Amino acid sequence: METVELKVEMAGINCERRIRKCLSKIKGIERVEVELSTQKVTVMGYAHRNKILKALRRGGLKADFWCTQNEILLNTYAGGSYGSMRPNTFTFF
Repeated sequence: METVELKVEMAGINCERRIRKCLSKIKGIERVEVELSTQKVTVMGYAHRNKILKALRRGGLKADFWCTQNEILLNTYAGGSYGSMRPNTFTFF
């Protein structure tokens, strides 16, 4: 069984329903987990990852594969430590 993680822009519970509806048409998917707070969708089953992405995009959703950069950004901004990432300000005069 393969696990595919995707970053999908969601704006509410209706988006979760749209995601589940788009993915229900694909054979081989056994489980779909949707996390609204992190904008993350986890799909488990035997469907090809490109087929899953294509189905979501055809459904009108902005989707892309989840990468480790998303985890880093999520942890940085959610942890409240983003103040250290602020660029330095310089006074020229």
